[in-house]
Parts: sequence; C-alpha cells; structure tokens
Amino acid sequence: MSQQRSTFSGKIGFVLATAGSAVGLGNLWRFPYLVAQYGGGIFLLIYVILAFTFGFSLMCAEIAIGRKTGTSAIGAYKKLDKRFAFLGSLASIVPVIILPYYSVIGGWILKYLSLFAAGSSSLALTSDYFNNYIAKPIEPVGWFLLYIALTTLIVLSGVEKGVEKVSRFMMPTLVILTIFIAIYSLFMPGAIDGLIYYIRPDFSKFSWTTLLAATGQLFYSMSLAMGIMITFGSYMKKDVNIESSVKQIELFDTGIAFFSGLMIIPSVFAFSGGDKSALGKGPGLMFVTLPKVFESMAGGTIIGAIFFLLVSFAALTSSISGMETVVSVFMDKFKWQRKSACIIVVVICIILGLPSCLGYGVFKSIRIMDMDILTFFDFISNSVIMPIVALFTCILVGYAIKPEAIIKEFELSGKFKRKRLFTVMIKYIAPVFIVGILIFSILEGVGVVKV
Repeated sequence: MSQQRSTFSGKIGFVLATAGSAVGLGNLWRFPYLVAQYGGGIFLLIYVILAFTFGFSLMCAEIAIGRKTGTSAIGAYKKLDKRFAFLGSLASIVPVIILPYYSVIGGWILKYLSLFAAGSSSLALTSDYFNNYIAKPIEPVGWFLLYIALTTLIVLSGVEKGVEKVSRFMMPTLVILTIFIAIYSLFMPGAIDGLIYYIRPDFSKFSWTTLLAATGQLFYSMSLAMGIMITFGSYMKKDVNIESSVKQIELFDTGIAFFSGLMIIPSVFAFSGGDKSALGKGPGLMFVTLPKVFESMAGGTIIGAIFFLLVSFAALTSSISGMETVVSVFMDKFKWQRKSACIIVVVICIILGLPSCLGYGVFKSIRIMDMDILTFFDFISNSVIMPIVALFTCILVGYAIKPEAIIKEFELSGKFKRKRLFTVMIKYIAPVFIVGILIFSILEGVGVVKV
C-alpha cells in the first residue's frame, strides 16, 4: 500500500523551505573567502550573472523533475529515462556524504554561539583557540551530536509541520540579522575600503579560474546536483508557479550571500587596517578572525552572539534539507515510515561524521590525497560527484527527454517566460561550464594547479 506523499502548504512554504536549503554555510562561510581569494568585486559580478542564468536553469530543471515525477532523486531519473537511473543513486550519495561533515561544522558553530551567549567570547581571541578546540577528543563530538539531534527533531515532524514551519521562522530572521550586521560593519573605521574592494569590479583580475570558481560556488550555495531540489520539487503542488518560485529562491540565496560578504569583508578590512591576507580562508575567517572583530566593537559580545545565532540558523536550514532528502530516498526506496528512515539516517550520519569530527585530533595522521578527512569528503562530493550529476542532468533534459518535456511541467501553472534562456543554458552553455569545473576542480584537488 503506497503512502500519500507529503506536500508543502503552498508557494510561500515551498520558497522559504527551499531557500532555507540553499542558504547555508556556502553563503555565510564559503562565499566571503572566495570573494577575497578571487579578486573581490569581479568575483561578485560574475557570481551574480551566473546565479540568474546558469543557476536559474539548473534549479528550474531539478525542481521540475521532482514535481513531474513525484518522487525523490532515487526514482526520478529512472522514471524519466531508465538509461539515467544511475543518476538517482549518484545524486542521493551526495547528501549522505555532505550531511555528516556539515554537522561537524554545525557543531563548531554551536560551540562558538555558546561562548558568546555565555559572555566567554574572550576565550576565542587567541589565534590557536580554534585549532586547539577541534583537536579535542570529546567536546567537539558532543556539539556534533547535539547538532544532529536538533536537525533530526525537525525532520521527524515532517514536511509541513517540521521543515516548512521552521523555515517560515528561520528565513525571515536570517535576512533581518544579516542586513543588520552588514549595515553595522559599514560604520567601522576603515570599512569603506573593504566595501570598495567588495563591490567595485577590477576587470584586470578576471580569469578563467575566477569564472570556474564562481560557477562551482553555485553548486555549494544553491544546493544543486545533490537531489535536494528534486526532493523539494516532489513536494510542490501543481498549481505553484515554478519560474516565479525559483526567482524568489535565487533572490534569497544571492541576497544573503551578498550581505554576508558585506558584513564580513568590510569589518575584517577595518580590523586589519586593510590587510587583505587577514580575510583568510575556510574556518580561519569565521572562527579565528571574526571573534577579534567583535571584540573591537562596542557591544561586540552581543553582536557576536547574534552573528553565530544567524550562522546556526543558516546551517540548520541546510542540514534539515540534506537530512530530509536522504530520509525521502529511504522512504521512497524501501517504503519505510518517516521515523524508521530518520533513525537509520542518524546512525549513518554519526558513523560517517565521527571520523571528520576527530580528524583534527585523534585521526590527525590520516590523510587522503594530502587532505584531512573532512576536507576530502568536501572535495569528493562538491568537486567530483556534484558536477558529474549536473552534467548528466543537462544531457538527460537537453537531449534524451528534450527540454519541451520539462517546459510542459512549468506551463501547468502559468507561462514560462524564460524558456528560451532555459533551453540554451541546459543544452549548450551549462554542459561546457560543468566539464570545465570538473576538470579544474580535480586538477586543483590533486595539486596539479594552484590558485
């Protein structure tokens, strides 16, 4: 006996939940350091253009595939064309890999939130505090497990009562907090130099690697090529307009990314006296530099607590969507109840997450392709599997079932105004970009190219 599939209550619920999936650490943690690494304003300009062309087309395709087939990625590709059934398994593997290590980073954020909330932020001011913390054998595991527990409680509540309800609260709060801190940072002495660096394109810094880096960021930031958008699309009612929904999701995602850069880059410029190297890369930006920035502010402890609360919201909305996608796969594949699927997913998440959590201490000596365990999981999912899934999705839609099959799904709920752009991107432009991303990412990952 088949179960009735859950659905979002309507367009607002779908947009907020899907935007919540897209908005996460990719926007608040990854985007600002990529802007710094790839020339400031020129990276921002390229990213915005690509988000509303390349990203728009891929997100449209995935959401329409989900709604058309009414199933998660594990069955959606097979329903459209049996030759592409392997894509369902490949796409479903991505959140299984990402969710555990993402939850490890989520645990780090909860730790820093607790420091600021307790008024103990001064502990985080020393440059080696973060590295010493993640090397501990027990405490990071505790925060990791707490983060998984919070994610699981929401997913257990289902689509409308859990995922949608939480997103309705988190997304507007996230937007308000981001804009507030961004505006606050602009009033710091020296912040204007950071603002100029951030928003003024320097075309002399344009390069092929900048273009590829901006395109690659779309996968991470917009939750593409990991089955999430297909799963959420399968929960979408037929009378909800896909095109306008995607536009609104893009505005949320790109807007949060923009304001994240606006609150981090000018503030770090102000604190460092204009030293671009202070922007750092990866965890150093958020967990090492920013506590010092907050310390220099009037009311910095409160601002820091608000900031890490914001990041916690962003991370949680994304991990909820990741877990929901994996749970949906198990429910569709094995006809399990939601509770049973959640239990299995949590066990898998803990088993795969513990090595990443302990990879900076107990398992520090374990290196894969000269990467620590967490970095390797990030590389294999974001730089290898996701571009492959996106490439074959373009081939499926562009040449196997033809774009018209997907366009018909759009037109069930209104006119598809940008169908010409969609067709050109899916058939010709996106595949070329994706092949470039895949080749470049692998060469960079194995150390053949450096940027």
